Amino acid sequence: MRQKTKSALRCLAPASLLLCALQAQAFSLEDVTARAKALMEQAYVAPASNLPPVFSQMQFADYQQIQPRPEKFEWRNLATPFKLAFYHQGMQFNTPVKINEIHGAQIDEIRYDPERFDFGSLAFDKNATAKLGYAGFRVLYPVNRKDKEDEIMSVLGASYFRVIGKNQVYGLSARALAIDTAVASGEEFPNFREFWIRRPAPKDEQLVIFALLDSPRATGAYQFTLRPGEDAMVDVQARIFLRNSVNTLGIAPLTSMFLFGPNQQSDRRNYRPALHDSNGLAIHAGNGEWLWRPLNNPQSLAVSAFRIDNPKGFGLLQRGREFSRFEDLKDRYDLRPSAWIEPKGDWGKGSVELVEIPSPDETNDNIVAFWRPDALPPKGSPLEFAYRMHWTMNEPALLGKEVAWVRQTFHTAGEFTQANLIRQLDGSTALLIDFEGPTLARLPHDAGVSAQISVDDNAELLSSSVQPNSAIQGWRLTLRVKVKDPRKPVEMRAALVRNGKALSETWSYQLPPHTEVARQN
Repeated sequence: MRQKTKSALRCLAPASLLLCALQAQAFSLEDVTARAKALMEQAYVAPASNLPPVFSQMQFADYQQIQPRPEKFEWRNLATPFKLAFYHQGMQFNTPVKINEIHGAQIDEIRYDPERFDFGSLAFDKNATAKLGYAGFRVLYPVNRKDKEDEIMSVLGASYFRVIGKNQVYGLSARALAIDTAVASGEEFPNFREFWIRRPAPKDEQLVIFALLDSPRATGAYQFTLRPGEDAMVDVQARIFLRNSVNTLGIAPLTSMFLFGPNQQSDRRNYRPALHDSNGLAIHAGNGEWLWRPLNNPQSLAVSAFRIDNPKGFGLLQRGREFSRFEDLKDRYDLRPSAWIEPKGDWGKGSVELVEIPSPDETNDNIVAFWRPDALPPKGSPLEFAYRMHWTMNEPALLGKEVAWVRQTFHTAGEFTQANLIRQLDGSTALLIDFEGPTLARLPHDAGVSAQISVDDNAELLSSSVQPNSAIQGWRLTLRVKVKDPRKPVEMRAALVRNGKALSETWSYQLPPHTEVARQN
């Protein structure tokens, strides 16, 4: 069901047909930018819920029953491999999002139609849905088989979206903007208010989506260009206007989940060796250095900042994809993609920030990473950013062949071997870091590989050793440290070197406070 916009109706006048067609064809980020700027100059108006109780009070299991009908997918009868489906309103998704289609000389609203949905066993007055709308949308494309329409993008809730490539399953999420994440006054979650989706031609291999963002202190105009494939790619152009001052503005934010893994084991009996959507933050600094920060599920909120001017890339990665690392047939954490942000142009001075939030279970996204610019524009001037997102399971390809990477980090109690060959705990903390990569696989065992290590003032480095790990054609670094005050964190860094030249990325790790207290998960 469609509704023409006023601009499209004006085009019905014959003398205006050519001009209006040209204007409609030219719908672009500039048009959304004008809307975002005009919206910024107005007082913020919070969206009001239009949900009847039967939808606002439903549980998640009931909401999951509401599924799109394949025969009602948008573009079902068109010769394009892309299809659109929609999310129904329900639970916290209580305000409608306007969705438009751009096609030639027209911009049409895709109006709500309950016939697009299968409501399962839900019982309600059909009139209750008459004035509802869509909470978001899904993009379908035959990425795995030509005869199967796979969901490859999901846009639902605030400014969240998820994307997957071939043979991947949904894991971490991206957002358009983060405002005051981990600030005591509370986080602000901007919302997408309206979308314009360009109808693809039959042979198009990309889908263009425009979005208008709104929140109490910011508005924004976005263009997303989705390219399905082995790795899904999304090119993002963003123009952000500030209504009022913010403490922390997060560009290209990623949101994920880390519950436990080899560096932080579960204290509860669990058949899974690890449970996470991502296990580390990777950064490619403007000076060429590569950093790897394994994630934690801390006892209390932790915020880490990495000074990175003009970043070349950063992302939350899922390193290590052997099924044996997870052993979960239901949720398939081994198939969840990494998300890598590749900035376009000069982003200037700023930092990559990592927020780690305590979580007792895997239902909470407790990891956030974003780039924070040092300077923010005055009101009325746009903050412009462009970047490419890679949704990939080929993490080594991000680094290239000349940089070894951290395969995994083990955190355990420190020990030494007694004269009788029995191992004895000594009250220290041990970290074992496995590095791998082509540059290491080529080295002989007597190659003279060593490590550059730094430990902050809250710990003493008791010992370190580097040895070949033939099982992975890599090398293992073992550290033993004595923590001085367990109530404070310990920051450590290490990298493999040979003849004064770095062989690997820099392992940057934080022992959270109270590491002797196991998290209950």
